[in-house]
Amino acid sequence: MVKEGLLYTKDHEWARCEGDIAVVGITDYAQGEMGDIVFIEICEVGTKVEQGKPFCTIEAVKAVSDVFAPVSGEVIEVNGDLESSPETINRDPYGDGWIAKIKMSNTEEKKNLLSAKEYRQLIGEE
Repeated sequence: MVKEGLLYTKDHEWARCEGDIAVVGITDYAQGEMGDIVFIEICEVGTKVEQGKPFCTIEAVKAVSDVFAPVSGEVIEVNGDLESSPETINRDPYGDGWIAKIKMSNTEEKKNLLSAKEYRQLIGEE
């Protein structure tokens, strides 16, 4: 499932932009490919992140994967619930399974992201 109203990366992250804040996570497609998520390591609040660079790691039964920042900026909040319940990402990747909130340093970077339609084409859903 690809959710409308979000922006996507080719690496299967999503961003919901609210002003200069981006709420980010991984897509339903990504969590499905990974299988059962058993651990997540998220960078700390205050960490500066760069678009396209890893900012957290997700460990699943099948593999360990980096999660890439969809935008550059500073991490202002992380989803602490994921430490004790990383499987929330499998259950609700676009809702309770969000990973972090990033205060964007350059909102123009959103232009580098994919629309829901473009992302559906990327993963072969259209």
